[in-house]
Amino acid sequence: MLAEGPIPVHIAFIMDGNRRFARKQNLKEGAGHKVGFFALLAVLKYCNELGVKFLTAYAFSIDNFKRRPEEVQYVMSLLEEKANEILNEEHILYQYGVRVRFIGNLKLLNEPTRIAAEKAMEATAKNDKIVLSICVAYSSTDEIVHAVQEVCNDKRSNIQTLALAADNTTNEIYVDAREGIDRDSTIKLADVERHMYLAGIPDPDILVRTSGETRLSNFLLWQTTHCFLHSPSVLWPSFTLWTLIWIILDYQRAQSYLDKKKKLI
Repeated sequence: MLAEGPIPVHIAFIMDGNRRFARKQNLKEGAGHKVGFFALLAVLKYCNELGVKFLTAYAFSIDNFKRRPEEVQYVMSLLEEKANEILNEEHILYQYGVRVRFIGNLKLLNEPTRIAAEKAMEATAKNDKIVLSICVAYSSTDEIVHAVQEVCNDKRSNIQTLALAADNTTNEIYVDAREGIDRDSTIKLADVERHMYLAGIPDPDILVRTSGETRLSNFLLWQTTHCFLHSPSVLWPSFTLWTLIWIILDYQRAQSYLDKKKKLI
C-alpha cells in the first residue's frame, strides 16, 4: 500500500511523552528517556527500510535546561553514553549507513557530552544512506538568530576586506583581495538559509509530535511552512511501525493538496 504513494524524504519527530511513559510504567525518573532512545533506533530502522533519507529528532531543547538539575544531568549523561557507543564500528548505525549530526547550540552542552557528539559526527561523516539529525540544546529561534548573526559577520568581514584593499596602493593586491568577495551588504534569504543549523538538508515532509500534543514548541519553525503535521496520541517510547505506517498513509492522502499549496507560494 505504501509503495503506491510517495515516500517522504524527510520526517521530523518531537519525541514527546518520555516522562509520562516512565510514570505510567512505574519506572525510575529518567528511565523514560532511555526507553525513548531505543524507540528512536527502531524508528530509524523502519525509516531506512521504507526509503526515508532524512530523520530529525528533537531530543533536548534549550528550554529543557530549566528542568531539575538531576534530570538535565541524566539526559546529558545518556547523550554522552550513546554518542560514545556510536564510535564502535559494529554499532547498528554503521549497518544502516547512518550519518549522525548533532544539531543545535552545542556550546551549551557540558564538555564531555559535546566532545562525544563531535566524535560521533566525525566517525559517521562518510555514511550516506540516511542522515539522522539529533537536535540538542536547540530552539528554532536560536537557530534563526544564529544564522542572522553569521550572515552579518560575513557581510562585515567582506566590507572590511574591501575597505582594506581599496586603501592599498598595490593594484595587484587590491584585485586579489576582491576576488570571491560579495560586495552586496544586503541580507538575502539564501544567505540566512546557508547558515541554518539544518543547512543542506531538505525541509521535512512530515512533522510528528507524539503524545497528542499539537504545539511545535519552537522546533523547525523556519523549515515547516509546507510540512504535514501529525500528532498521534501514543507516547514516544510506545511508538511502533504501525503508528509510522498510518502517519505516512495520511501524508500520502494529503500530499497532492500540499503540493498545490507549495505551487501557490
